[in-house]
Amino acid sequence: MTPTREPVRSRLFECVVRHARHAPRPHVFSYRLYYLALDLDELPRLGRELRWLRINRRGLAAWREADHFPVDEPVHHGDAGPPDGPGGRLKERVLAWCARRGFDAGPGARVLLVTLPRILGYQFNPVSFYFCSRADGRPVAAVAEVTNTFREVKAYLIPPQVRPDRPVAFARRTPKEFYVSPFTSLDVAFDFHLRAPDVRLAIRIDDYDHGCRILHSTLRGEARPLTDRHLVRMLLRYPAVPLRVMTLIHWHALRLWLKRVPFFRKAEHPERQRNLHRPH
Repeated sequence: MTPTREPVRSRLFECVVRHARHAPRPHVFSYRLYYLALDLDELPRLGRELRWLRINRRGLAAWREADHFPVDEPVHHGDAGPPDGPGGRLKERVLAWCARRGFDAGPGARVLLVTLPRILGYQFNPVSFYFCSRADGRPVAAVAEVTNTFREVKAYLIPPQVRPDRPVAFARRTPKEFYVSPFTSLDVAFDFHLRAPDVRLAIRIDDYDHGCRILHSTLRGEARPLTDRHLVRMLLRYPAVPLRVMTLIHWHALRLWLKRVPFFRKAEHPERQRNLHRPH
């Protein structure tokens, strides 16, 4: 009798991204796309079973560990504290980084990564999310890995907010100290609210300037099985997703400039751009 294979935890999310800027000029837009949700323990299996998503190999749609979480590389303007040191595989880097900050998941931990794939070799991820849990499923921490258009990378740790009457969530407001948009100052704080992904994906990131919310961003999605059939459907429905995201960033930057939204140059305060990797 053939043993039953355990179903994969990895999946796809068909999503809507919405940005609503409130100040100093209103500006609202939304677009649709899809995200991968990869259980990092399943990478070898996904590499064997999927034809339309290449794991650590070239392909029409691909995903590479080397594109993510470069905490083993030099840090720019880092805070005093424990060094991140040499890394290993992506899961090891994420869990070790969290443990050094007081969020140790222990043996048998799982990490689910929500991210965009490479398409025809092109890769750009404005933000990827890591959801870390213990072997029994209890949440430990989430990490938002933010990348700007200069390809600089900064990770933000987000602790869990566990309440018996609500779904598992992660929340934190923290100084940005990272140049993400030329239309947002470095004084802004990120306010993260993340739901642990299940059949739905629900993420909110707001920008606060001296206690006033100036930007409201959401990412909401519905789960789909991570199969070749669903991958082909997403590739046809949303072609060249990373390139489209980069194009939309520049298109809306032009529209904000035309609205005369104040412009902040990256070179003005390099000392206030802290704890980032791959500095430009």
